[in-house]
Amino acid sequence: MGNTEREVDFSAYVRARQTSLARFAYLLTGDPHSAEDLVQSSLAKVYAKWDHISTVESPDAYVRKVMVNEHTTWWRRAWRHRERTDSELIRVMDPAAAPATAHDSELWAHVRSLAPQQRAAVVLRYYEDLTEAQTAEILGVSVGTVKSHTSRAISSLRSRMKEVTS
Repeated sequence: MGNTEREVDFSAYVRARQTSLARFAYLLTGDPHSAEDLVQSSLAKVYAKWDHISTVESPDAYVRKVMVNEHTTWWRRAWRHRERTDSELIRVMDPAAAPATAHDSELWAHVRSLAPQQRAAVVLRYYEDLTEAQTAEILGVSVGTVKSHTSRAISSLRSRMKEVTS
């Protein structure tokens, strides 16, 4: 694939998926500015391998995996990674929407406080509605690990929500 053809193909993919990717990044980070940074940084990495990624069965799964890995890398660092780019190819036009209701925002605050891998498992399973196998593939872990992360996260969320309502 030539550079011009790759740019056109990649730009079309980004335009078609930007809202979904921004939403996913927001669910991972809990912050619209960090979400934008995560999308841009991840898409920069994806663009470098677009010739291969565009041919796989599910480019979205590949991109989500890059985003989860990138977010985990950021979380593990002692300092915040703030890479920005002004490339038209990877600019996200609309910021991710915040949760709509008060109850949702309370729950979302608890989801944001989960450990990154637990939060990623919850986001992929319940917000993105993926199967355990799809979630395991994106996170690069076994299905059992997805079940474990999800179970611990749900247990933690239940106890936090009980504390709030008590």
